[in-house]
Amino acid sequence: MKDWSMETKAVQSGYSPKNGEPRVAPIVQSTTYKYDSCQAIADLFDLKVAGHMYSRISNPTVEVFENKMAALEGGIGALALSSGQTASTISVLNICEAGDHFVALSTLYGGTFNLFKHTMKKLGIEVSFVDPEASAEKVKQSFQSNTKLLFGESLSNPGTDMLNFEKFSAIAKEMDVPFIVDNTFPTPYLCNPLQLGADIVIHSTTKYVDGHATSVGGMIVDGGTFNWANGKFPGMTEPDESYHGLSYVDTFGPNAYIVKARVQWVRDVGCYMSPQNAFLSNKGLETLHLRMERHSENALKLAEYLEKHEKVTWVKYPRLESDPNYELCVKYMKAGSGVLTFGVQGGSAAAERVMDALQLAERVVHVADVRTGVLHPASMTHRQLSEEDQLKAGVLPELIRVSVGIEGVDDIIADFSQALEKL
Repeated sequence: MKDWSMETKAVQSGYSPKNGEPRVAPIVQSTTYKYDSCQAIADLFDLKVAGHMYSRISNPTVEVFENKMAALEGGIGALALSSGQTASTISVLNICEAGDHFVALSTLYGGTFNLFKHTMKKLGIEVSFVDPEASAEKVKQSFQSNTKLLFGESLSNPGTDMLNFEKFSAIAKEMDVPFIVDNTFPTPYLCNPLQLGADIVIHSTTKYVDGHATSVGGMIVDGGTFNWANGKFPGMTEPDESYHGLSYVDTFGPNAYIVKARVQWVRDVGCYMSPQNAFLSNKGLETLHLRMERHSENALKLAEYLEKHEKVTWVKYPRLESDPNYELCVKYMKAGSGVLTFGVQGGSAAAERVMDALQLAERVVHVADVRTGVLHPASMTHRQLSEEDQLKAGVLPELIRVSVGIEGVDDIIADFSQALEKL
C-alpha cells in the first residue's frame, strides 16, 4: 500500500475485506462487542492487546476511516473525533497540563483562536500568538521554559495564508517541541505536512474530507517522529495511574502520542466520532482527489476574474501569481485549494450587499463542500474576536470568504458578476 498513489489510497486504503465479506466497509452500529473469555476483556483494558472494547473509544467503521486518513497523510496512526474543534482541543491537551504554555500562529480560524486564547486559559494553559511574518528570532522569543508545542494552519482560514513549513518546522526542532499543523483546507491530496516537517496533523473532516456538508468530524494523525522522552513531557513517560503505572513511551514507542490521546482523553471525555459520520466521511475520501482538482481549478478561474473587476479592491488566493503566498503555495501544494477571499469597494456594508445578491452561491456558516458558498467572517465566524484580533487573523471588515464549489465555473463567475453589478 505504501507504493500506491495518493489517488489509489483515497479509494482503496483502510479496509481489506476477507472472503465473502462486504466489499464496501459496513456501518457497525454497535456500542459493544463480544469476547470469548474474561481474560480477553482484561487484556484489552490493560492495553496488552489491540481491539475494540467500547464504541466510545474505538469502532470498526471509524477505524477504517482512521486507517485511510493515516495512509493519506503518511502517519503511523490516527484518531477520529466528533469535530474539528475536538481535534484541536485534544491535540493540545494530550501534551499540555495546567501551568503549561504553547505558541500558535495568529492567523487561525476564529473558533480555534477563541479556544486557545480563552478556554485553554480557564484550564490553566497559556498561549502566545505570533505573526507568521515575524522573523524566526522574534518567534523564538515567544517560547518559554514550559512551552510544549508550536501550532499553525497549513492554509489559514479565512486569510488563505500559506504556512512557511521550512521556517516553522526548523523553529520547532530547535526549540525541541512538536509542530502541530491543521491541514483542513489543503487536505492530504494537496499538501503533506508530515513530509514538510510537521510532527502531528489535524483536520476538521467536516470540510473537504467529507466534502458534502453531511458529517461533522475531526481527525488527529500522528507522524510518529517526535521524541517524547526529551524530558519535557512527563505525561508521556511517567507512569499513568489509571493504567496500573503504564508508561506510554516505554510501552508504545513511536505510537505513544496517538495511543494516549485515545485511551486516556477519549476514554475520559467521550468525544469519539460516530460510525455513521465515519462511513459518510470515508465515502467522501474516495473522491477527494477528483474534487480537490476541480475546487482548485474553479477557484483559480474565479480569482482571476475577480482580480480584474473594477468593483473589487483586492483578491487573495495563493495560486494567483500576484498573491504574496504564491511562491510558498507552489513550493508546498499541488494546487491552491478551493477557498479565496476578496474585498469590494464600500467596506462591510457593500460586502453584505454583494453576498445578499448572489443566487447560485449561498450564504452559509460552512466552508469546503461541493456547493459554492460565501461567508462574512467579521460578522460571523470571527464575530467574537476583537477588531484587533480580527486584523491579526487576517479578517478585514470588507472580506468575503468564498468556498468555491465544483459546479460549472462559468455559472459561478456569472453569479458573482451579476451580484457585483448591483453595487
